[in-house]
Amino acid sequence: MKIEDYPAQDRLSDAGEAYVAETLKRGEGVAREDVAYGDDVYQQVAVFSPEAGKANGTILVVMHGGGWTNGYKEVMAFQAPLLTAAGIVVVSVGYRLAPAHVFPTGYEDTLQGIAWVYNNAARYGGDPKRLFVSGHSAGGHYAALMAVTRNWQQSLGLPEDVVRGWLPISGVYDFAEGSGLSMRPRFLGPENTGSEVAASPLHQIDGTPSPVFMTHGEEDFPHLCTQAEAMEAALAKVGCDVERDVFPSRNHFTAHLAAGEIDGPWVGRALAWMAAH
Repeated sequence: MKIEDYPAQDRLSDAGEAYVAETLKRGEGVAREDVAYGDDVYQQVAVFSPEAGKANGTILVVMHGGGWTNGYKEVMAFQAPLLTAAGIVVVSVGYRLAPAHVFPTGYEDTLQGIAWVYNNAARYGGDPKRLFVSGHSAGGHYAALMAVTRNWQQSLGLPEDVVRGWLPISGVYDFAEGSGLSMRPRFLGPENTGSEVAASPLHQIDGTPSPVFMTHGEEDFPHLCTQAEAMEAALAKVGCDVERDVFPSRNHFTAHLAAGEIDGPWVGRALAWMAAH
């Protein structure tokens, strides 16, 4: 897919537009295979594969941010080269966006994407038992929600422990009262439906989730820093293997750009963390 082939999206803030432009610039020319898992233009995955014979079995599913109203699976291409060079199969999952599609539609799309990856992993040298999930911002929210819940795997024919570990970057974990959000995200749909709690990973922790490596920028949005601290505490309380790393001098956007930088704070830590889990 080319970006111009997608339907028009709402304009982001100047900082958001600059971030998207930079991710697309950094990811230009990175080889991938686009595969549809549904009928909508957004229901596609982009598969980034290691060189033939170099895959080590680990799969990292990534999901873009954009406030649940913007974004493309292609945004995540910049992350792939350093990961595939280390033998990891990277799959970027696209999903339908608000306001046309409200919760849980986009989230359910990501679950369908996970099912596609699980069922097709071997084609690319991946081991479905070594499937990790990640995402930035809204994508980090979806990664967290699928990792802490147990109410979706069986219906898709997946094992309960399909998510071996999760690595959200600047994720959103709470939409309920006291979350610190300045306005209600449009993807939650109408008020008084309970979607604020249903969509909040902080309020949906079921049992002891798989291990997590949480990251965000030191200069990230303040409410996301506070939410990350609360999520870390809640996960530790139920015995989850949780690590949280704060990137000095990084904001909401540059924290994600670090995930494609050879000398940045994310790649080496993430590779070592996945290898250890």
